[in-house]
Amino acid sequence: MQKIKDYKELVKFTLSFTVVFSCVICYLLVPGQKFIWINVIELFVAGMLVCGSANAINQAVEKDTDALMKRTSNRPVASGRMSQQEAYTFAVIAGIVGVGMMWHFFNITAALISAFSLFLYAFIYTPLKKINSIAVLIGAFPGALPCLIGWVAGFRPNEEILWTGGLIVFAMQFFWQFPHFWAIAWVAHSDYSKAGFKLLPADKGPTKFTAIQTIMYSVLLIPVGLLPFYFGMTGIISLIIVLVSNLLMVVQSIRLYQSMDVKAARRVMFSSYIYLPIVFLALLFDKL
Repeated sequence: MQKIKDYKELVKFTLSFTVVFSCVICYLLVPGQKFIWINVIELFVAGMLVCGSANAINQAVEKDTDALMKRTSNRPVASGRMSQQEAYTFAVIAGIVGVGMMWHFFNITAALISAFSLFLYAFIYTPLKKINSIAVLIGAFPGALPCLIGWVAGFRPNEEILWTGGLIVFAMQFFWQFPHFWAIAWVAHSDYSKAGFKLLPADKGPTKFTAIQTIMYSVLLIPVGLLPFYFGMTGIISLIIVLVSNLLMVVQSIRLYQSMDVKAARRVMFSSYIYLPIVFLALLFDKL
């Protein structure tokens, strides 16, 4: 039973589920795409394996730094309950099977983007976190690519490939990650500092500059959120829901700037957690 719990933590199940949720929603947003259980399950499993592989590599690489932080010290590799070799072995198998499933059940484009996303997260973003805060920008790409993967997975043979919708949903999740992640980094700043992670845009930690950056990216979500309606992907109802959700993110980010405390950062963090499922489900249910 403990081993199951350890593997669940190794793949960061909740985080992976959220990422794959976005992937599946974007797959279903493709014009003409119908909800077929077997296809959704295949995409979900493939996505969980790819995400799980990236997260397993992340924990194996960051074994020593995870052990320094209160919030991560009990992770299976950091705590010593699982060896680095076991984590790497799982990551290789899960990654190969996940990418292979993308190719077999969907298409080679989805498989290649999945492989690229895994590589970018595990081998570029992960080590970069200790070097420069630009890691957040780099990490936002594999964080948003599942949306594009889902869209591309919906391409059918002999059909014209339309990338516009995929790039729109990619942009929505891409810009969302900055207020989301900086709020987390603000709340966990002391822990991250112990491990030597440089994840806030200001070297001096949580500052007005970080809060301003959070506001800027929340504001950028507003015009991006208008694009699904503008390009005829979704209707007026989802436009209103997305617009209201975006404005609420901006309000919470402004409150962070005004208060400059952990409580306000938590509000941004929890607002971002709620934002994503509300926005993507609204787009799906209002799909044209």
